[in-house]
Amino acid sequence: MLLPRDWQAKLRLRLAFPLTSVQLCLLAVVAGAAAALLILLFRLTIIGIQSFYLDRTDDFSGIAAEYRWILPFVAALLISLMVMLIGLAHYRLGIAYVIHRVKTRYGVLPFRNTCYQFFGGIIALSSGFSVGREGPSVHLGAYAAGQLGHYLQLPYNSIRILAGCGIAAAISASFNTPLAAVIFVMEVVLREYRIHVFIPVMLSAVVGALLSRGVFGMGNDLAALQIISISGWHLPYLVLCGIGIGAAAYGFNQSIYWLLKLSRGWHLAVKLLVAAALTAAVGHLIPQALGAETGAIFYSVTAADQFWLLLGILLAKFLLTVVAVGLAVPGGAVGPVFGIGVLMGTILSMLPSWLADAPEFAGTYGALGMAGFMAATLHAPLAALVAVMELSYNPDVIVPAMLVIICAYVTTVQLFKNKSIFVLQLELQQLPYKLAPADDVLQKVGVLAMLDKNYLLLHNASDQDIQAVLDQKEPQQLLLVQSQQGLDWLDYDLTTAMTEQTALKRDTVQKLDHQATMADVHAVLDEQKGGLVAIYDPAQAESLLGIIRWEQVRVLLTKENNLI
Repeated sequence: MLLPRDWQAKLRLRLAFPLTSVQLCLLAVVAGAAAALLILLFRLTIIGIQSFYLDRTDDFSGIAAEYRWILPFVAALLISLMVMLIGLAHYRLGIAYVIHRVKTRYGVLPFRNTCYQFFGGIIALSSGFSVGREGPSVHLGAYAAGQLGHYLQLPYNSIRILAGCGIAAAISASFNTPLAAVIFVMEVVLREYRIHVFIPVMLSAVVGALLSRGVFGMGNDLAALQIISISGWHLPYLVLCGIGIGAAAYGFNQSIYWLLKLSRGWHLAVKLLVAAALTAAVGHLIPQALGAETGAIFYSVTAADQFWLLLGILLAKFLLTVVAVGLAVPGGAVGPVFGIGVLMGTILSMLPSWLADAPEFAGTYGALGMAGFMAATLHAPLAALVAVMELSYNPDVIVPAMLVIICAYVTTVQLFKNKSIFVLQLELQQLPYKLAPADDVLQKVGVLAMLDKNYLLLHNASDQDIQAVLDQKEPQQLLLVQSQQGLDWLDYDLTTAMTEQTALKRDTVQKLDHQATMADVHAVLDEQKGGLVAIYDPAQAESLLGIIRWEQVRVLLTKENNLI
């Protein structure tokens, strides 16, 4: 540990409170930098590998057909071998898994899962599978930031915030969309808007964007789209477009859910082999559909007036993404969702372009299609709106984007009862992602913020010594006795108060780590609705930091929610 012990104690105490602090902001900068650097390494590795056989990154149409057949099978073999080394128990990954860990484990991710995500994502994205880099980015960002908190042994409530910071920095570094990254974290991952969370997450996103721009410049995935203002006569047509996009999003999510359910009992190697075979077969016929989102966006720009080509790429991209995500290929769905949305919007632009004899509408409709499809599939309408604003650098797209997003989201939710793709994955894998209202409040407060030190501590005391102390202590003080058997809470047994015999009541006190939150205290004391827990620092196993009483949990829930 680099910090002096007294500084460590002050830092942990400050971060145990659910308040904005300079310390948390500084940690957010470090966490954001660590996450962004890991993502840059991830992206540069993919680009470096693809440079050996692709003329343009993520465009597989220019390589020989036999390579398009071989690459997916080689990737499936390498990923299967890697899983054998790491272990099948550690293949859960991606955004859905991160949401689960943020809600139930404060964002702490296992090392082996992260290794699989890093190397598996590189292999899958380098070989033409239709997956996005955002899945690995979110996982790697959360891990990098969480490791910082773990190294400093920070309270878990602050590690959870740092995990959100790492995710925001990772998305920002991956797509050059810092504001959309912040909204995505708050809307999809953390599912809350708290000022003490929002500020450090925003700061990490800025760090991620600056580092990404230092390496890749100011460009982004939609930079090639020519976005122009559209007049009011487009709006009725955009309503119909939004409805159609919402219906397509339902078909997309349900197809992935159906394939996940169908292949649930298959061995992972079999899943990858089937995914490789389908990817190779479709990629042989329509190579423009291979890869993440950039290839699809490229052809939306260069072949905006070729209806049948774009329709073929769209259908193939749709199928390949369903296959890759549904058969557990390492990677995410958001990148392909971008590509599918842009293709869909470009195709939908052909009617107004033909009516107005103005083909330049293709870029605008492509951006609107991306926003609508992202909102409907991910259930992240605000993140979709902000993403299209940042990626387009054009404020004129805001009103039509809002209209398309609203129509697509309402259609998919109200008419088709469609759930977020992440929620479908979590429910199918039976991974909890919701918290009880009490835990949701209590997770935000570390035990160090609520320490009670109004107690007396004796070591290996006799009953006579205990009774002497009980007779002399203040009424509100508690008496704790440390023995070889553990820590006990001693008091007079009031059930014997009317008899001549005086008896002692001895209750065992459970111990919690100083990183715990009040939710952990609630989990220990909830059944008996009383008692207390003792807080220790593992580095000082014999030193009691303080206690937490049940009354403090109750007060926090009933009287002080305005502080959370």
